[in-house]
Amino acid sequence: MCGRYTLMVEPAALEDRFDSEITDSAAVSTPRYNMAPGQQLPVITGDDPETIRHLEWGLVPSWADDDSGGLINARAETIAEKPSFRAAYERRRCLVPADGFYEWVETSGGKRPYRVAFEDDRVFALAGLWERWESTDETTQSGLEAFGGGLEDAPTDDGPLETFTIVTTEPNALVSELHHRMAVILDPEREREWLTADEPQDLLEPYPAEEMRAYPVSRAVNDPSTDEPSLVEPVDL
Repeated sequence: MCGRYTLMVEPAALEDRFDSEITDSAAVSTPRYNMAPGQQLPVITGDDPETIRHLEWGLVPSWADDDSGGLINARAETIAEKPSFRAAYERRRCLVPADGFYEWVETSGGKRPYRVAFEDDRVFALAGLWERWESTDETTQSGLEAFGGGLEDAPTDDGPLETFTIVTTEPNALVSELHHRMAVILDPEREREWLTADEPQDLLEPYPAEEMRAYPVSRAVNDPSTDEPSLVEPVDL
Protein backbone atom coordinates (compact mmCIF):
# COMPACT_ATOMS: atom_id res chain seq x y z
CA MET A 1 0.00 0.00 0.00
CA CYS A 2 0.96 3.66 -0.05
CA GLY A 3 0.16 5.38 3.24
CA ARG A 4 2.55 8.36 3.31
CA TYR A 5 4.50 10.29 0.71
CA THR A 6 6.61 13.40 0.13
CA LEU A 7 6.57 16.41 -2.18
CA MET A 8 9.49 18.68 -1.44
CA VAL A 9 9.37 21.16 -4.35
CA GLU A 10 8.23 24.76 -4.05
CA PRO A 11 4.83 25.66 -5.51
CA ALA A 12 6.32 27.41 -8.57
CA ALA A 13 8.40 24.35 -9.45
CA LEU A 14 5.32 22.17 -9.05
CA GLU A 15 3.42 24.36 -11.50
CA ASP A 16 6.29 24.19 -14.01
CA ARG A 17 6.59 20.41 -13.74
CA PHE A 18 2.93 19.77 -14.56
CA ASP A 19 2.27 22.87 -16.69
CA SER A 20 -0.64 23.63 -14.38
CA GLU A 21 -1.54 26.53 -12.12
CA ILE A 22 -2.26 26.60 -8.41
CA THR A 23 -5.33 28.81 -8.29
CA ASP A 24 -6.00 28.62 -4.55
CA SER A 25 -2.88 30.11 -2.98
CA ALA A 26 -4.32 29.57 0.50
CA ALA A 27 -4.26 25.81 -0.11
CA VAL A 28 -0.59 25.60 -1.16
CA SER A 29 1.01 22.89 0.95
CA THR A 30 4.54 22.29 -0.31
CA PRO A 31 7.27 21.46 0.55
CA ARG A 32 5.89 18.50 2.50
CA TYR A 33 7.84 15.62 4.07
CA ASN A 34 5.06 13.48 5.55
CA MET A 35 1.83 13.71 3.56
CA ALA A 36 -0.85 11.64 5.27
CA PRO A 37 -4.44 10.44 4.79
CA GLY A 38 -7.09 12.96 5.80
CA GLN A 39 -5.03 15.92 4.61
CA GLN A 40 -5.83 18.30 1.76
CA LEU A 41 -3.14 17.54 -0.85
CA PRO A 42 -2.39 18.67 -4.43
CA VAL A 43 -3.81 16.73 -7.36
CA ILE A 44 -4.51 17.36 -11.06
CA THR A 45 -7.89 16.10 -12.22
CA GLY A 46 -8.89 15.02 -15.69
CA ASP A 47 -11.75 17.53 -15.89
CA ASP A 48 -9.42 20.48 -15.18
CA PRO A 49 -5.85 19.48 -16.14
CA GLU A 50 -4.56 23.06 -16.18
CA THR A 51 -5.22 23.49 -12.47
CA ILE A 52 -3.57 22.03 -9.37
CA ARG A 53 -6.34 21.47 -6.84
CA HIS A 54 -6.28 20.30 -3.22
CA LEU A 55 -8.45 17.30 -2.35
CA GLU A 56 -8.64 15.18 0.78
CA TRP A 57 -6.70 11.92 0.71
CA GLY A 58 -9.13 9.08 1.34
CA LEU A 59 -11.74 8.44 -1.35
CA VAL A 60 -15.39 8.53 -0.29
CA PRO A 61 -17.68 7.10 -2.99
CA SER A 62 -20.45 9.45 -4.12
CA TRP A 63 -23.08 6.91 -2.98
CA ALA A 64 -21.69 6.45 0.55
CA ASP A 65 -24.05 7.04 3.49
CA ASP A 66 -21.48 9.27 5.21
CA ASP A 67 -17.95 10.55 4.66
CA SER A 68 -16.20 8.26 7.15
CA GLY A 69 -13.78 5.49 6.25
CA GLY A 70 -12.15 7.04 3.19
CA LEU A 71 -10.17 4.61 1.00
CA ILE A 72 -6.53 5.66 0.66
CA ASN A 73 -5.52 3.02 -1.93
CA ALA A 74 -7.18 1.22 -4.85
CA ARG A 75 -5.81 -1.99 -6.38
CA ALA A 76 -5.07 -1.61 -10.09
CA GLU A 77 -6.29 -5.13 -10.77
CA THR A 78 -9.85 -4.46 -9.53
CA ILE A 79 -10.60 -0.74 -9.96
CA ALA A 80 -12.67 -1.33 -13.10
CA GLU A 81 -15.05 -3.67 -11.23
CA LYS A 82 -15.17 -2.59 -7.57
CA PRO A 83 -18.21 -0.43 -6.81
CA SER A 84 -16.12 1.95 -4.70
CA PHE A 85 -13.85 2.82 -7.62
CA ARG A 86 -15.62 1.85 -10.85
CA ALA A 87 -17.24 5.22 -11.61
CA ALA A 88 -14.10 7.15 -10.70
CA TYR A 89 -11.96 4.90 -12.90
CA GLU A 90 -14.27 5.56 -15.84
CA ARG A 91 -14.66 9.33 -15.42
CA ARG A 92 -12.61 10.83 -12.58
CA ARG A 93 -8.91 10.04 -12.76
CA CYS A 94 -6.19 12.29 -11.38
CA LEU A 95 -2.45 12.77 -11.09
CA VAL A 96 -0.99 12.85 -7.58
CA PRO A 97 2.35 14.74 -7.57
CA ALA A 98 5.05 13.21 -5.36
CA ASP A 99 8.81 12.79 -5.14
CA GLY A 100 8.94 9.82 -2.80
CA PHE A 101 6.84 7.52 -0.65
CA TYR A 102 7.35 5.58 2.57
CA GLU A 103 7.08 1.87 3.22
CA TRP A 104 7.48 0.05 6.54
CA VAL A 105 9.49 -3.15 6.99
CA GLU A 106 8.99 -5.55 9.89
CA THR A 107 12.27 -6.06 11.79
CA SER A 108 13.27 -7.64 15.09
CA GLY A 109 13.28 -4.15 16.59
CA GLY A 110 9.85 -3.20 15.25
CA LYS A 111 8.70 -1.64 12.00
CA ARG A 112 11.34 0.40 10.20
CA PRO A 113 10.28 3.10 7.70
CA TYR A 114 12.03 3.40 4.34
CA ARG A 115 11.71 6.16 1.79
CA VAL A 116 11.46 5.15 -1.88
CA ALA A 117 12.36 7.75 -4.51
CA PHE A 118 14.31 8.35 -7.70
CA GLU A 119 18.06 8.78 -7.31
CA ASP A 120 17.76 12.48 -8.17
CA ASP A 121 14.58 13.04 -6.09
CA ARG A 122 12.71 14.21 -9.18
CA VAL A 123 8.99 14.78 -9.06
CA PHE A 124 6.71 12.15 -10.55
CA ALA A 125 2.97 11.52 -10.84
CA LEU A 126 1.13 8.74 -9.04
CA ALA A 127 -2.04 7.39 -10.64
CA GLY A 128 -5.08 8.45 -8.67
CA LEU A 129 -8.87 8.47 -8.70
CA TRP A 130 -11.10 11.16 -7.24
CA GLU A 131 -14.71 11.51 -6.15
CA ARG A 132 -17.22 14.12 -5.01
CA TRP A 133 -19.52 13.31 -2.08
CA GLU A 134 -22.42 15.43 -0.83
CA SER A 135 -24.29 14.99 2.41
CA THR A 136 -27.99 14.21 2.18
CA ASP A 137 -28.71 15.77 5.58
CA GLU A 138 -27.46 18.62 7.74
CA THR A 139 -24.93 16.52 9.64
CA THR A 140 -21.30 17.43 9.00
CA GLN A 141 -18.91 14.52 9.25
CA SER A 142 -15.25 14.84 10.18
CA GLY A 143 -13.55 12.81 7.45
CA LEU A 144 -10.32 10.91 8.09
CA GLU A 145 -9.02 12.37 11.35
CA ALA A 146 -8.61 8.80 12.59
CA PHE A 147 -5.87 8.31 9.99
CA GLY A 148 -3.90 11.14 11.53
CA GLY A 149 -4.43 13.95 9.04
CA GLY A 150 -5.71 16.32 11.69
CA LEU A 151 -8.69 18.63 11.88
CA GLU A 152 -6.70 21.55 10.53
CA ASP A 153 -6.75 19.90 7.11
CA ALA A 154 -10.48 19.12 7.03
CA PRO A 155 -12.88 21.11 4.82
CA THR A 156 -14.30 24.14 6.62
CA ASP A 157 -17.44 24.82 4.55
CA ASP A 158 -20.63 22.92 3.82
CA GLY A 159 -19.86 22.25 0.16
CA PRO A 160 -19.21 18.88 -1.47
CA LEU A 161 -16.36 16.77 -0.09
CA GLU A 162 -13.81 16.00 -2.83
CA THR A 163 -11.46 13.13 -2.10
CA PHE A 164 -8.86 11.00 -3.86
CA THR A 165 -7.15 7.63 -3.63
CA ILE A 166 -3.79 6.34 -4.92
CA VAL A 167 -3.72 3.33 -7.22
CA THR A 168 -1.35 0.49 -6.29
CA THR A 169 0.08 -2.41 -8.27
CA GLU A 170 2.58 -5.25 -7.92
CA PRO A 171 5.98 -4.03 -6.66
CA ASN A 172 9.10 -3.70 -8.78
CA ALA A 173 12.32 -5.46 -7.78
CA LEU A 174 13.31 -2.68 -5.38
CA VAL A 175 10.02 -2.24 -3.56
CA SER A 176 9.39 -5.99 -3.35
CA GLU A 177 12.13 -6.10 -0.70
CA LEU A 178 9.98 -3.80 1.44
CA HIS A 179 6.31 -4.50 0.62
CA HIS A 180 4.05 -6.62 -1.57
CA ARG A 181 2.41 -3.55 -3.21
CA MET A 182 3.61 -0.22 -4.57
CA ALA A 183 2.01 2.99 -5.77
CA VAL A 184 1.64 3.29 -9.55
CA ILE A 185 4.24 5.75 -10.86
CA LEU A 186 3.23 6.92 -14.31
CA ASP A 187 5.62 7.28 -17.23
CA PRO A 188 6.09 11.09 -17.60
CA GLU A 189 5.35 10.83 -21.32
CA ARG A 190 1.99 9.19 -20.61
CA GLU A 191 0.73 11.07 -17.55
CA ARG A 192 -1.95 12.98 -19.46
CA GLU A 193 -3.01 9.73 -21.10
CA TRP A 194 -4.01 8.45 -17.67
CA LEU A 195 -6.43 11.38 -17.44
CA THR A 196 -8.02 10.92 -20.87
CA ALA A 197 -7.64 7.38 -22.25
CA ASP A 198 -10.69 5.15 -22.64
CA GLU A 199 -8.75 2.04 -21.57
CA PRO A 200 -5.71 3.08 -19.48
CA GLN A 201 -5.12 -0.27 -17.75
CA ASP A 202 -1.76 -0.78 -19.50
CA LEU A 203 -0.41 2.31 -17.69
CA LEU A 204 -0.72 0.60 -14.31
CA GLU A 205 2.42 -1.52 -14.47
CA PRO A 206 5.23 -1.38 -11.84
CA TYR A 207 7.72 1.37 -12.67
CA PRO A 208 11.20 -0.04 -13.48
CA ALA A 209 13.49 -0.05 -10.46
CA GLU A 210 16.78 0.83 -12.14
CA GLU A 211 16.70 4.59 -11.41
CA MET A 212 15.17 4.29 -7.95
CA ARG A 213 16.54 3.94 -4.45
CA ALA A 214 15.20 2.95 -1.04
CA TYR A 215 16.82 3.91 2.26
CA PRO A 216 15.92 3.80 5.97
CA VAL A 217 14.65 6.96 7.65
CA SER A 218 13.77 8.08 11.15
CA ARG A 219 10.84 6.52 12.97
CA ALA A 220 9.70 10.09 13.58
CA VAL A 221 7.82 9.73 10.30
CA ASN A 222 5.40 7.41 12.13
CA ASP A 223 3.74 10.50 13.61
CA PRO A 224 1.72 12.19 10.82
CA SER A 225 1.81 15.51 12.69
CA THR A 226 5.61 15.60 12.23
CA ASP A 227 6.48 17.24 8.91
CA GLU A 228 10.07 18.44 8.68
CA PRO A 229 13.12 18.03 6.38
CA SER A 230 14.90 15.65 8.77
CA LEU A 231 12.33 12.95 7.95
CA VAL A 232 13.83 12.33 4.49
CA GLU A 233 17.44 12.08 5.72
CA PRO A 234 18.98 8.56 5.67
CA VAL A 235 19.69 6.96 9.04
CA ASP A 236 22.22 4.29 9.96
CA LEU A 237 20.92 0.91 11.00
